[in-house]
Amino acid sequence: MRIVIAEDSALLRAGIERILTDAGHEVVAGVSDATDLLRIVNELQPDLAILDVRMPPTFTDEGIRAAALLRSQNPESPVLVLSHYVEERYASDLIASDTRGFGYLLKDRVADVPSFLDTVEVVGGGGTVLDPEVVSQILVRSRQRSTLDALTPRELEVLQLMAEGRANSAIAGSLHVSVGSAEKHIASIFTKLNLTPDESENRRVLAVLRYLES
Repeated sequence: MRIVIAEDSALLRAGIERILTDAGHEVVAGVSDATDLLRIVNELQPDLAILDVRMPPTFTDEGIRAAALLRSQNPESPVLVLSHYVEERYASDLIASDTRGFGYLLKDRVADVPSFLDTVEVVGGGGTVLDPEVVSQILVRSRQRSTLDALTPRELEVLQLMAEGRANSAIAGSLHVSVGSAEKHIASIFTKLNLTPDESENRRVLAVLRYLES
């Protein structure tokens, strides 16, 4: 199998290449950033691209965004994401679009070399391999989104102002409503987010966290 590796750590990239070549695969290129990955894949048309999520220059989500772009350009191009991190937004979009020839493994949870090589074979052959932890985190994010979907547009406005640190009176002034009306919206938000009164927890903080995580 002809494989491209996109990994900014030179030592890790070399280690993956050695594992793959020892197993009889051909590593046609190893790159350290997402821009080179896109160029190399378009030029060489490998059987599989193995890539990290966080790559130069910002080390945030360049790798997974490159994977999404590769899949949008050629849905049949197999991609295996191998990372320490779960990037829920792009991962869920990739899975929703087409799971054929797609894998997502967490580096710390790869049990052994044979299981990794099995994943390479499955994904390169058009199959799907998803780490259970990846699926779990995506499902959590999905539930958070569905909960926020229950809020009205005005309640979302109120929640956004809460996230900005506004007090109830400031929220009321910003929306040109009474303080009592703002408080009713906030109470409704707590109810819809299933945030029951609890002396040990600050419902306002929890509501803002739900908003920021969505």
